[in-house]
Amino acid sequence: MSARIALTLPDPERDHISGSVDGSIRLLEYGDYECPSCGMAQPIVKEIQRQLGGDLLFAFRHFPLTKIHPHSEHAAEAAEAAGTQGIFWDMHDLLFENQGALEDEDLTAYAAELGLDKTRLIREVTSSLYAARIREDFKSGIRGGVNGTPTFFINGERYDGALDLRHLLNSLAFHST
Repeated sequence: MSARIALTLPDPERDHISGSVDGSIRLLEYGDYECPSCGMAQPIVKEIQRQLGGDLLFAFRHFPLTKIHPHSEHAAEAAEAAGTQGIFWDMHDLLFENQGALEDEDLTAYAAELGLDKTRLIREVTSSLYAARIREDFKSGIRGGVNGTPTFFINGERYDGALDLRHLLNSLAFHST
């Protein structure tokens, strides 16, 4: 993995992206699967994706706050493991839908629910196979000024407004011009 990732812009070559690489709006989130605020932001991001369609490229980077969210690291590992089996976004969504149940046995159940090789997934999670990738995301966030979750960047600029649909959509529209 490249140590020189763009700090505040999604990198389609490296990041988990959803949407069009040709989109005029690039939304990057640094998030934590156990963070209640990230969980509340998740449906807002989904609605933005629905409304903006091909105009939006969305990327997610891991920023597990392990001191206050003890299951966040393994949840991020599970998302990465699912990604190697081709379904990062399905696991991503499932983890946010089940923030209160992120123990290893829960992660195994989610893997089974998604049709993944659950033995492989839990082995990769418990061996910290993706720790370097997660640490790289985290460090890029620190270098970009992230100090909590969720933190969003719109076309490379940090968004510090209200985390509601109206304000975020207005900011996205402003940055697309």
